[in-house]
Amino acid sequence: MTSPRYYTVTWDQLHRDSKALAWRLVGLGPFTGIVAITRGGLIPAAIVARELECRVIETVSILTYEEEERGEPRVAKLPAAAGDGTGWLLVDDLVDTGGTARVVRALLPKAHFATVYAKPLGRPLVDTFITEVSQDTWILFPWDTEPQFIAPIAKAHASGGNAA
Repeated sequence: MTSPRYYTVTWDQLHRDSKALAWRLVGLGPFTGIVAITRGGLIPAAIVARELECRVIETVSILTYEEEERGEPRVAKLPAAAGDGTGWLLVDDLVDTGGTARVVRALLPKAHFATVYAKPLGRPLVDTFITEVSQDTWILFPWDTEPQFIAPIAKAHASGGNAA
């Protein structure tokens, strides 16, 4: 098995790519609201909401990743206000294998699903995306990195380590 490739996304790049996503979406609205898939979709959803002047924001929480290990998707919070998704925009940072996307599509089958980044296995599940990366690429988002990977503060605190 080969090592994954890493693609580092800076805050500036994420902002530009999220704004580019808004440009692609502007003609499809107005949307009733935006559902951000937490946690990764929160920041892109905020940028898209600002650009589309959408003030109704809902969240859906799907637990899938523990650092770089994938697990079975599990719904932690439903997007109650979004109904079946009619008129709603669903936003995430990335569609990878499609595990999270399939769960959310089942919850909101009529929502327009947009991601900033897409990998080949998940790409058919989204309606709009900006950048495609290879399946073996691990995207390092700015909230996960400094110059290198840093464990979340709560994890370091629980183990008695220092989070510098």
